[in-house]
Amino acid sequence: MMNRFKTTLLLTCLTLLMVTMGSAIGGSTGMVFAFFMACAMNFFSYWFSDKIVLKMYGSREVDETGHPPLHSTVRRLAAQAGLPMPRVYVIPSDSPNAFATGRNPEHAAVAATEGILRILSQEELEGVMAHELAHVKNRDILVSIIAATFAGAISMLGSMLQLGAILGGGRSSENGEGGGMLGSKGWAA
Repeated sequence: MMNRFKTTLLLTCLTLLMVTMGSAIGGSTGMVFAFFMACAMNFFSYWFSDKIVLKMYGSREVDETGHPPLHSTVRRLAAQAGLPMPRVYVIPSDSPNAFATGRNPEHAAVAATEGILRILSQEELEGVMAHELAHVKNRDILVSIIAATFAGAISMLGSMLQLGAILGGGRSSENGEGGGMLGSKGWAA
């Protein structure tokens, strides 16, 4: 329940930050643009973040035949935790890593790199997968995804501010009103 509150709070803060910065950068037009950008970011980060991160790492979904030890370990641990069976992925990387992703337990996925699968014993693999499934059960993964989207939005806003300054965001409109922080009369040439 607490993580649902955190997620809602982060999405609200992201929207408010985007709208405030959009207004400061581009006046009312910037504010409207930023609002729609925030809505789009919230929508895509909630519904598609798991697919994006799995594709970004080049992961491939495996079943009982694709990687039996990993799949059976995840199936057993999910059943013990009272979770639905998440999708299981293997990432082609020698770097030892594992993570969980997805917006809720019904849409979760766990992934492990080939490197970690090579170096861990079965007991160690169970510990790592149990840790990742704990993230799924506590819905930590969605909070982490939203936090990462928040960081990306801040970076995007900084880039927009820099681009606005480079492209002459300081010009005022014909009626003498500025277009926001960069477009105030004091900056007009």
